[in-house]
Amino acid sequence: MKISIIGTGYVGLVSGVGFASKGHDVTCIDIVDEKVDKINRAEPPIYEEGLEELLKDVVSNEKLKATTDTGKAVKETELTFICVGTPSKQDGSVDLSGVEKAVQDMVQPLKEKDEYHVFCVKSTVVPGTTEEKVLPILEKSGKIVGEDFGLGMNPEFLREGIALEDFLNPDRIVLGGWDENTLKVLSEAYGRFQVPKLKTDIKTAEMIKYTSNALLATKISFANEISRICESIGIDVYEVMDGVGLDHRLKRDFLNAGAGFGGSCFPKDVKALVNYAKEKDQETKLLNSVLAINEEQPVHIINRLEHISEGVKGKKVAFLGLAFKGGTDDVRETRALPMIKRLLELGADVIGYDPEASENFDELLPGKIRYTDSREEALEDADICIIQNDWNEFKNLKPKDFEPMRGKIIVDSRRLLNRENFTDDLIYIGVGV
Repeated sequence: MKISIIGTGYVGLVSGVGFASKGHDVTCIDIVDEKVDKINRAEPPIYEEGLEELLKDVVSNEKLKATTDTGKAVKETELTFICVGTPSKQDGSVDLSGVEKAVQDMVQPLKEKDEYHVFCVKSTVVPGTTEEKVLPILEKSGKIVGEDFGLGMNPEFLREGIALEDFLNPDRIVLGGWDENTLKVLSEAYGRFQVPKLKTDIKTAEMIKYTSNALLATKISFANEISRICESIGIDVYEVMDGVGLDHRLKRDFLNAGAGFGGSCFPKDVKALVNYAKEKDQETKLLNSVLAINEEQPVHIINRLEHISEGVKGKKVAFLGLAFKGGTDDVRETRALPMIKRLLELGADVIGYDPEASENFDELLPGKIRYTDSREEALEDADICIIQNDWNEFKNLKPKDFEPMRGKIIVDSRRLLNRENFTDDLIYIGVGV
């Protein structure tokens, strides 16, 4: 099948490479010349584990190319996925300007096209968006949905850091379609994926995405709230959640207490769902609490450190992990930001290190902290070490790795380390223990 993909961010590029690896002929479209040139040189403009190797493979095999010419790409393909960003507005609602612009660019090629073509939204949008916002723009072509073109919604469930693995080996595939023809084309695109496929109407597919992310975010905030109770009574929240997670109805996944959830999905999607419910005159008391706990948790960790360390003013803090999670350079909604802001308010001297995200993080706090190229350099003469995300090199840290530090306080906000390995000369502060 010939597939075009609008947008080459985490979702678009990963999806394009994934489809190409399954044998489809893929054209990725972006408005930024530099990104297009890099993709055609098989150089991914984003960091994702395994992406560079597979991109080289599909580009060299001529299964994937990139262009800035939307019209030509749409004319030459059978199916177009819309994968542009939908960031949050100030009020938490979804900014659809990117989606609308991308769809507008497809009107003329659709008008000139004789063959049936399916347009499928992969961007995360609130229920009703595809039919109420995307469809009217496409209808400006004079073509009729269901006769001349198809319309669908195919939500993504990719975890940054392992997004390529998630695309190639998904738990399920959700296909929302205007009609049976649309669903037939989408099913063909995913024909080589041997996983459960749920076929729904478009609004249901849109809602499944938001509901999934809202529930996962709820589990995280629930674990973080319970962790504070555990801290107050001296027990380990991870042992508690191990016991809870043995219940087949609940499962253990996403019950890890930590610094909270970040990234491009959970915060944005929960806020968007809250805003959408408000427009429908529905209360969201639970989701409001989920967001509130997530904002409080990183500050709670620093305030707890401040109490245990008897102040951080003037102390050198080695801050390991600036991306919102390991395996990515994405700093959107990273919990490192409120943690470091609080440290700076308290007068700490922060030295940041992340294998991939330091440059991106500096755009959030330009010139406010120093950066190093290695964790060893960050730890040299530090009074305090804070581990914020779960890069593999942080998971493997041992007590001897902290010997270059001047002080001996280790804050493990992701519970990566085995605290039983730490002797009395190292003060280990883990979330929920």
